[in-house]
Amino acid sequence: AALRQRTIAGEIVLAVCGSSFKNKGVPLVLDAVIDFLPAPTDIPAIKGTDPDDETIELERHADDNEPFSALAFKIATDPFVGTLTFVRVYSGVLNSGDGVINSVKGKKERVGRMVQMHANAREEIKEVRAGDIAALIGMKDVTTGETLCNGDKPIILVRMDFPEPVISVAVEPKTKDDQEKMGIALGKLAQEDPSFRVKTDEETGQTIISGMGELHLDILV
Repeated sequence: AALRQRTIAGEIVLAVCGSSFKNKGVPLVLDAVIDFLPAPTDIPAIKGTDPDDETIELERHADDNEPFSALAFKIATDPFVGTLTFVRVYSGVLNSGDGVINSVKGKKERVGRMVQMHANAREEIKEVRAGDIAALIGMKDVTTGETLCNGDKPIILVRMDFPEPVISVAVEPKTKDDQEKMGIALGKLAQEDPSFRVKTDEETGQTIISGMGELHLDILV
């Protein structure tokens, strides 16, 4: 109990050894997350701002009775269901078929389906509550770091800051016929990873990709 209290208070940082590649120590890490890290109800209310006036500070408590708010922290493409928008629910309840607003862009979205991911397996669910993590299906214009919330009580949660790319290289398809396919594929990668950028050089017409290093670009493309 003392370890958990001091960890939650930020007085100590626990370290656990293991290797995800060799699957060593992973259960220990997961047990430590449950035993020592704060539950949603243990942390202070999440801060945010009014979409119409950034000087007005708002907050949401981890409570099912509060207005719905969630942060999109990852975008992934699934070959069977399309785009998956992973969200962490900070307050309120969301049901399949509900309408929400992307408060960053001011656009309405409708949740088609919701799933919980277990590695590569998907479990269909009907609702998510404060503290839950789920993947939403049917979002049309949501990117990593944006807020989804109740349209009657909008809020922009604390935004995620992404580092600027440090390396850029030119890429080209094997044939001209593949140019469009390459553009679509690179666009999806940029949507999934905000630290990966794609642009066209106006002078040369080349496609330029940028990332956090050679390894980053090698893994992606």
